[in-house]
Amino acid sequence: MPFSSLMKDKVSVLKRNGERFDDIQSSVQTNKTFIQRSDILIETGDLIQRTMSNGATETYEVIDPGFHEGLASIPAGYQIIHKNLGLPEAEKAIQSITYNLNGTNTRVNNNSVDNSTNVVNINSELKESIHALRDEIIRLKLTDQDRQDALEVVDAIDIQCQSEKPSKAVVGALIKSLPTFASVASIGSLVVSLLG
Repeated sequence: MPFSSLMKDKVSVLKRNGERFDDIQSSVQTNKTFIQRSDILIETGDLIQRTMSNGATETYEVIDPGFHEGLASIPAGYQIIHKNLGLPEAEKAIQSITYNLNGTNTRVNNNSVDNSTNVVNINSELKESIHALRDEIIRLKLTDQDRQDALEVVDAIDIQCQSEKPSKAVVGALIKSLPTFASVASIGSLVVSLLG
C-alpha cells in the first residue's frame, strides 16, 4: 500500500516568517503529523492547521519537525511531533506571526488602529538632481538607442539612490557609463556629492 493512501488529512503550514502553505496532504495523529513532502521547510514553532469535515479547525504547534530522508520506496518527509493548541492559544499564536516588510512607510494592520507616526527623510535635492539628469539625457541629440540605454542607466542610478545604503562607487561607475557631455558630467558629480 503506498504511503500517499494514508494521507487522509489536508493541513496548512503557517511559518513564523509569515509564509503559508495550504492543501498539504498529511496524516494527523494524537501527537504527530506525517507529511510526505520535502519541498517545504518546517521548523520548530511553525503552526499546522487542520480543517476537519465537520467545519472545526485544530491548530498544532510544531515541537520537533522530525524530517527524514527517503529510503528505497519510502519518500522523504516529516514525522512531526506537535502540541495541540486550545482556541485562545491558537488565536494568540496565529496573531504573533512576524511580517518582514521594508520600504518607506510600509505597515500591516490586522484588526487594529494605527496610531503610529512615521518620518521619512528623502533627499529632495538628490531627487531633483536625478530628475535633471534624466531631462538632460532626453534633451541631448542622441540616437534613439543611445537615449534609451542612457535612460536605463539613470533608472539604475535612481534605484541605487533610493536604497537604504546607496553605494557611492556604484553610482559613480553608472554615471561614468553615461554619454560624455559636460552637462551630464556636471549633474553626475552633483549626484555623487549628495550621497555624502
